[in-house]
Amino acid sequence: MQPLSILSPMITGFGLGASLIVAIGSQNAFVLRQGLKRQYVFAVCSICFLCDSLLIALGAGGFSSLVAASPRLMQATLWGGVAFLFCYGLRAFKSALTPGVIDPDRENEVASGLAKVALTTVMLSLVNPHAFLDTVVLLGSLAGRYSGEARLLFAVGAMSASCVWFYGIGYGARMLAPLFRRPMAWRVLDILVGCTMWTIAGSLAFSR
Repeated sequence: MQPLSILSPMITGFGLGASLIVAIGSQNAFVLRQGLKRQYVFAVCSICFLCDSLLIALGAGGFSSLVAASPRLMQATLWGGVAFLFCYGLRAFKSALTPGVIDPDRENEVASGLAKVALTTVMLSLVNPHAFLDTVVLLGSLAGRYSGEARLLFAVGAMSASCVWFYGIGYGARMLAPLFRRPMAWRVLDILVGCTMWTIAGSLAFSR
């Protein structure tokens, strides 16, 4: 593979993975709260990253093979992915109109034991319909467009986005706390997510 060909699927996977994971959600809020309290930050970030990587691997390694075996199913899932990305982007733009904030002081305190914190993290990472939709279904379907090494690089790119994001917000929470208590910060973030979603959806739709 040429250098550019090697980087292309990885960059696409990273961009799509980042767009899906950055959206405000219970998992991200939990990681931010743990980071703000400096409580088991490494364990929490590692569990989130490993759970995401597992789901991405399942999608890229299993569901994508099923999709690739049927051209019609490939087309259906591709356009389903385009529609999903468009709707997800639309939701991000809608959220930008009424941005939320994350304030750990308003949340109930989580039990301080490592076992309970770890269990909570696993539940938020895996017992979540959106996690399966985003990783196993959507990322797995799009990974099916690639084969061999390119598919692996796509998955690695998506996993890398998860790694950067979770460890970034976990250890950067203290610095980000004042910023993300402001609705404007989430408004800007939602707009960036929406633009990224629509850009990827457009590239998928017009590349066929």
